[in-house]
Amino acid sequence: MTESAVATKAAPNRLLALWSSVIGKKVVMALTGAILVGFVIAHMVGNIKIFNGPVEINAYSRFLREVGYPELGYGQLLWIVRIVLLISVVLHITAATQLTIMNRKARPIGYESKKDVETTWAALTMRWGGVLLAVFIVFHLFHFTAGMVGFQPGQFEHLMVYQNVVAGFQVVPIALFYILAMCALCLHLDHGIWSGLQTLGWVTTDNTKSLRTISRLIAIVIFAGFISVPISVLAGWVR
Repeated sequence: MTESAVATKAAPNRLLALWSSVIGKKVVMALTGAILVGFVIAHMVGNIKIFNGPVEINAYSRFLREVGYPELGYGQLLWIVRIVLLISVVLHITAATQLTIMNRKARPIGYESKKDVETTWAALTMRWGGVLLAVFIVFHLFHFTAGMVGFQPGQFEHLMVYQNVVAGFQVVPIALFYILAMCALCLHLDHGIWSGLQTLGWVTTDNTKSLRTISRLIAIVIFAGFISVPISVLAGWVR
C-alpha cells in the first residue's frame, strides 16, 4: 500500500476517533451551536423588522430569496443556508444524545452533592428544552414557512410575512406556544453559549465572570426580541 493510500485511509479514521470521543462530540456541539446561534440572532433581527411596517419586512423576505443573483438562481442561497442549518441541527442533536448516553454509562450512580444536583438540573433543562425546540422548529416550518397549519384556508399568502405573522399570532394558543418555546430557547442559549465557550477554550479565570454575563445577555436579548412580536400582535400594537 502506498504512503498516499495510507494517509487517505488514516484521515477518516482520525475524524471517526475524534467523533467517538467525548471532547470530539463537545467540539461538534460547540461549532454547530455557534452556527445556530448566529442564525438565531440574524433571524431575530429580521423578525423585528415587522415593527417598521409591512413594506419593509415583506421586501426583506423577497431579498432573502433574491440575494446572490445572478450568480445564483432565485432562492438558491437560501436553500444552501437551510441545508447547512439542517446538517448543524442533526449533528448538534446527535452529539448531545450520544453525550447523554455516554455520561449515563460512565456515571450510573445517582448524584449526591448539592453541586451535582445543580449540574443535573442544568443538563435536564438543556435536554428537555432541546426536545421542545426540536418540536417547535418542525411546527414553525409547517406554520410560517409552508402555511400548512395554523391558518384558515386561503389566509396564508406567500412572501406576505407581515400579514401572515399578524394572522398567525392572533391564534392565542399558537402565540403562547411560541412564547413558551422562546423561554426554552433562552435557557438553552444561556447554558449552551457558556458551555461552547468553555469547550473551545476561551474561558479563563480572568474572563469567566464577563463571559458568563455576556452569554446570559445574549440569551435575554434574543428572548426579548422574539417574544416582542407575538406579544405585540396579541396586544393589538401590530395589526
